[in-house]
Amino acid sequence: MPLSMAMASIGTESAFDVMARAAVLKREGRDIIDLSIGQSDFRTPENVVEAGVKALRDGKHYYTPTVGIPELREAVAHDILARKNVEVSPENVVIVPGGKVTMFFAIQMFSEPGAEILYPNPGFPIYESLINFTGGKAVPIPILEENGFAFSADTILERLTPQSRLLILNSPANPTGGVSSKEELDKLVAGLEKFPNLHILSDEIYSRMLYDGYEHISPLQYASIRERTIVLDGWSKTYSMGGWRLGYGLWPKHLVEHAARLAINTHSCVSSVAQYAGIEALLGPQDEVERAMRAFAERREVVVSGLNEIDGIHCHHPLGAFYAFANVKNLGQECRVIQKRILEEGGVATVPGTSFGSFGEGYIRLSYANSFENIREAVKRIAMVVA
Repeated sequence: MPLSMAMASIGTESAFDVMARAAVLKREGRDIIDLSIGQSDFRTPENVVEAGVKALRDGKHYYTPTVGIPELREAVAHDILARKNVEVSPENVVIVPGGKVTMFFAIQMFSEPGAEILYPNPGFPIYESLINFTGGKAVPIPILEENGFAFSADTILERLTPQSRLLILNSPANPTGGVSSKEELDKLVAGLEKFPNLHILSDEIYSRMLYDGYEHISPLQYASIRERTIVLDGWSKTYSMGGWRLGYGLWPKHLVEHAARLAINTHSCVSSVAQYAGIEALLGPQDEVERAMRAFAERREVVVSGLNEIDGIHCHHPLGAFYAFANVKNLGQECRVIQKRILEEGGVATVPGTSFGSFGEGYIRLSYANSFENIREAVKRIAMVVA
């Protein structure tokens, strides 16, 4: 059966492939520690769960407005004002089933043959996949360890051309945990004045996950580019709500209608139950979020210090998210080979750096959204495999 040519260009998210292989090994009786998937091991906060249960019991069983219920859109606008000190209209918020949807909509709007879309590499693999799928030209922005895995404004600006339509930024970043500085963002924003037709997609799904006193700086906070900035965020990481499938896009006014029409043509609307739970997550107590972040900060120290004690491995201190992007170049093998050995011989699931782009060669990603005991044991096993 013939398929469209576009299907040959669509990629995947390799972390799920690794997770599937780990599951097979577990069924075979192997003891596997899974550090592959970017999913919090904490439960959704109980008050949020109860809000969802209440919505079910109150009969919230029906379709909602395509762009989301008004109460949740207002809660998002309130949260953006509280955290970023930027006043936005709830009318610019479009509630979607997970962060990838905003990503897909934005790339779909601007991608076509001849159009250039810039994306971080190594970066979330779906960026490049969707650019290729929609017919655009994927222009990688090298994200280098020597820069602390933060973007370089000069590197971005020198790659911009009259064909550049969309710039994707991600800070804190997956897979590196890198955090971009205000100084680099200042320089980038100043340079973007020469490219008034370029839009920015700011992936801020990890914006609450920062360490060492760092604060998140959003392109939204710059008035000169606010009306061409799309913000992607959601509940999956911060509130351990991956399975609830709840995210949002904050769109410039001139793009909201287009996002709404794409939503109508794809998912119709988001689960009503998830939306009422999302209101409680944003407006309710934040104690569980703060507790999880303290735990992630402690786990970060365990995994980074442990990896840095292994001959042939060096691990930069991530400043955000819950990933360690370990440099394995001195082990003398391609990262996919090393990742496979660590899984098959050591029983530890990680993700090869090339799953996140060509500039990821020489690295493996470990998620420390796991217990202290598992992280310590995983580091021991890795050391034994590569010794």
